[in-house]
Amino acid sequence: MKFILVMLRTPEVRQRNLVLIASLLFMLIGTGSIYFIVVALKQISAEFVWPRAIPSIAYALQYAGAGVGGIFMGWLLDRRGMMVPAFIGASMVGLGAILTSLVQTQWELFFIYGVMLGFFGRSSLFAPLTANITRWFEHNRSLAVGIVGSGQGLAGLMWPQVFHYLIAAVGWRQTALMYGLFALGTMLPLAMILRQRPPNVGTIPKGRSNHVSGSSPARAPLMPRTVQILLSVASIGCCVAMSLPLAHIVSHVSDLGYNPARGAEVLSVMLGCSALASFFGVGLLGGRYGGLRAILAFSSTQATLLFVLAFVHSLPSVFLAAALFGLGYGGILPCYPVIVRELLPAAQAGRRTGLILLCAGGGMALG
Repeated sequence: MKFILVMLRTPEVRQRNLVLIASLLFMLIGTGSIYFIVVALKQISAEFVWPRAIPSIAYALQYAGAGVGGIFMGWLLDRRGMMVPAFIGASMVGLGAILTSLVQTQWELFFIYGVMLGFFGRSSLFAPLTANITRWFEHNRSLAVGIVGSGQGLAGLMWPQVFHYLIAAVGWRQTALMYGLFALGTMLPLAMILRQRPPNVGTIPKGRSNHVSGSSPARAPLMPRTVQILLSVASIGCCVAMSLPLAHIVSHVSDLGYNPARGAEVLSVMLGCSALASFFGVGLLGGRYGGLRAILAFSSTQATLLFVLAFVHSLPSVFLAAALFGLGYGGILPCYPVIVRELLPAAQAGRRTGLILLCAGGGMALG
């Protein structure tokens, strides 16, 4: 009898795990759009005789567009499921990269990065994907969110190396074209998998969408708003601290008198450890202690190691501090969708996660 029950559950388990793997790959491939212009910045500036501020502005516009677009994509997720954000995001990342290979003016570059790759492209990644996966997993929700979120760290390890090699071999235009075609060829099929709706997701009656399970009617309208504000403010603070070493660690290592290549290696170690923290740490701490306690642990680690990084000078100690910092910061952002799912209305998880990520993006820019 037990064997029969396990067999009956197998298709649902397979479907859930397939959506999990598709979400991770969608995140991993789509996040490459962030790193292309970082690696190609010098080449783009040199070809057009532009100051480096031009491609840097395009990079910033992608973050800004993704932050605002994340709320829109979260709203689409809440209303239509993951199908619409996935197809829009896959199309815009692929087409945006292809059009990047044809750029002739700075305004074309700004439009592609701000609107196509930002508002409609990257906005379909972290917030919708993590909010969506929380609806597929009840018992291992934190682990699932951590696995999907680790795609960002893995992308940071993989894509800069790929782009660096390809740009040196065929130039930045051909590299952008190749990435765009690859994104279309892989992300659109993944979007076909992500269009599936999670089981047992019903609609919430009108007038009850602002209620949190288990809360009293008198407190329900106020509690979600308060939690939303607190999480949004917290995301700004944690991302200011997160952004500082990510943006300056290579220069900092160089200022300490070491080869800049060592700084790049330190950054890679930091990103690799962040992926490990997201993949394993969020599931372990979030699943056992809940999202709030997990983010407290990760934030405390980040704050402590940020302080330590300011005072270590030997290269081995810098590597160690950077690795521990990565273990701290890597688990922070994936905790937010878990907390949203635990404390806020499930039917609004997409847009609420998107708003938090918008504030987090502001914190990254400020840092």
